[in-house]
Amino acid sequence: MSMQEPDRDREDKMSIQEPEKKTGDPIEAKGRTSVRPGMYSPLALAYLGDAVLELAVREYFVRKENKQAEKYHKSVTGIVSAVSQAAFMDSVEEDLSEEEREIYHRGRNASVHSKAKHASMAEYKKATGMEALIGYLYLSGKKDRMEELIRRLIMVH
Repeated sequence: MSMQEPDRDREDKMSIQEPEKKTGDPIEAKGRTSVRPGMYSPLALAYLGDAVLELAVREYFVRKENKQAEKYHKSVTGIVSAVSQAAFMDSVEEDLSEEEREIYHRGRNASVHSKAKHASMAEYKKATGMEALIGYLYLSGKKDRMEELIRRLIMVH
């Protein structure tokens, strides 16, 4: 091999290759509705639900009016706090379907190793249950029901 010829083996190893498509590809799965309650851990659902809820509430306030970011933050944190979510779940738990209640209870009863600064452990667990429910509804494609619950949470404030 001369000095001017590239090392083809090295180039092949260094090139970025397209990952193999897997059947569980999350990007391709976005529109699926075949999510079963036991398919994901309750804390994985809560992790996702936390992000979905935060984004939905932020979007609501940004669309409602244009104001300073710190004012948005104050409005949003008042709604997405563990205390607020726990109180909300106390008021709507009876309105949940059997499947939704199962997801909520799994999230609420999950073994958590931390808690919110300004909430009791019981409030934090209820909030985790709510976030698990939101995550489940999101993954299940039950957008209307998810939005209904989020809208109700916003309206009680």
